[in-house]
Amino acid sequence: MKGLFIGKTGIFDHDPRGENQSARIYDTEVISEPEKTTAFGAPYKYLKAMAYMVRTDNNSSLIKEIDAGIKKEVSVSCTAGEKICSVCGCERNTKPCEHIKGNIYDGKICYDILDGITDAYEWSFVAVPAQVNAGVTKKYEKKEEKKMNDEFTPITSKEELDRIVGEAVDEAKKQFEGWLSPEDHQKELDALTAEKKSAEIKYLKLSAAIKSGLPVELADKISGEDEESITKDAQSFAQLTAKAAHQTRHFTSEDTTMSGVEKEFYDRNPELRK
Repeated sequence: MKGLFIGKTGIFDHDPRGENQSARIYDTEVISEPEKTTAFGAPYKYLKAMAYMVRTDNNSSLIKEIDAGIKKEVSVSCTAGEKICSVCGCERNTKPCEHIKGNIYDGKICYDILDGITDAYEWSFVAVPAQVNAGVTKKYEKKEEKKMNDEFTPITSKEELDRIVGEAVDEAKKQFEGWLSPEDHQKELDALTAEKKSAEIKYLKLSAAIKSGLPVELADKISGEDEESITKDAQSFAQLTAKAAHQTRHFTSEDTTMSGVEKEFYDRNPELRK
């Protein structure tokens, strides 16, 4: 997770709207505290993230609330490949077990172990985080603020302001070059989801065609969006194909009169007309 959260934006209550963006992570660090252990007896470690925020009139109240400790608790959003039960070791996504989080079984408390983290999406200010100790742990101290004020040089011309802003923008572009915005990430995710769905339907149609005795070349003629509807249509199609194969064709190039079964069969397969 250390590398995955670099560049991720800070929002409120996991609401991905653009106007909710408040800060962005620029560095992360895994912190170990050997003198402490978790409630389950494991070595105490946590992920520390450094974020930056531009001081503007719009976020001045937020900065004051952070400094005062009002805005403190945070929560993160990520994707885990596995969710493992701490009691029995079952992978809950594929093999749910009967153990309930928070309950104690034979002296062991039940909780989920998230493993195989594949992506991180954002971090949010929330009122009640899932991890009670997750939150803002550091802010600028007064001596640091004083040093900043001592080193402050007033900007006296528009040209100087444009230069400083331009340099800051260029630096920010270099830092986040190649990263996806939440909107672009969602587009990629939607495209991959659609591609996966298409592949699943293609597989179901091919499987249904084989099980129904249809030639695999006719698999794409089967209709349906799920296994039940695809299987049902494949069976119906197979029956039509069998009937059409045993009935005399009633049409020629001059006479196009067809039986009902033939008409439905050739409507599905217009390329088979002669």
